[in-house]
Amino acid sequence: MRLLTLLCLAVAAVTPVQADDPVDVELVLAVDVSYSMDLDELALQREGYVAAVTSPEFLNALKLGPHGRVAIAYVEWAGVEEQKLVVDWTFIAGPADAQRFAAAIRDAPLRRVYRTSISGAMEYGADLIEHNAIKGLRRVIDISGDGTNNQGPLVEAARDEVVARGITINGLPLMLKEPAGSMLDIGQLDIYYEDCVIGGPGAFVIPVQGKHEFADAIKTKLVLEIAGVVPPQRQFVHHAADAPRISCTVGERMWMERWGN
Repeated sequence: MRLLTLLCLAVAAVTPVQADDPVDVELVLAVDVSYSMDLDELALQREGYVAAVTSPEFLNALKLGPHGRVAIAYVEWAGVEEQKLVVDWTFIAGPADAQRFAAAIRDAPLRRVYRTSISGAMEYGADLIEHNAIKGLRRVIDISGDGTNNQGPLVEAARDEVVARGITINGLPLMLKEPAGSMLDIGQLDIYYEDCVIGGPGAFVIPVQGKHEFADAIKTKLVLEIAGVVPPQRQFVHHAADAPRISCTVGERMWMERWGN
């Protein structure tokens, strides 16, 4: 899988940034486009990121770092072999940069793909960071999704490997639908993200439990990531748990029980 990832990076390597340029943070926005997301939710998700990167709060946060700029890439992911670099690494230092980045997100066609491999998104995002030749003071992967890992490497092991590479993983669990029966991965998705997905210095989760929360949650998370602020423990911001409260293999087990492969 790693070889395939590197080949994909080579194909997509038309980068609008200069190698070895310093930035305050290298940030991969890794966005779930699996079939569990309907088209309205995909559009809402896109618009949330567009609004966040052009918001006054985000642009003001840029000024807090020593370099006053960041490098961001926008990735859509689903199954273990389904990651797409939608917007390549882009420097954002002010409103004009932010508008260009937002327009590139908005103009890309919406797509939906089968399965959910959070671990695949982690590995792809880490490779994007390590092969971009940008010098970031901090390196972050920001994963949004509405389900548990059900394909690819085990999510806990993948998280630990990525964190060991000096990369922080933050999460935006999308809890927009009511739990269906025993769907533990949906009903406790925030806990799953806290226990199994996020990791690294200052890692945090902001759950989204309604469509009306979407834009504000994305903006809050991006501002915290860009500013390098470790958020306090509040109702809408959660940190990694001290001890596991949920099985990190729940998604893989449920998929095996339902489909047998």
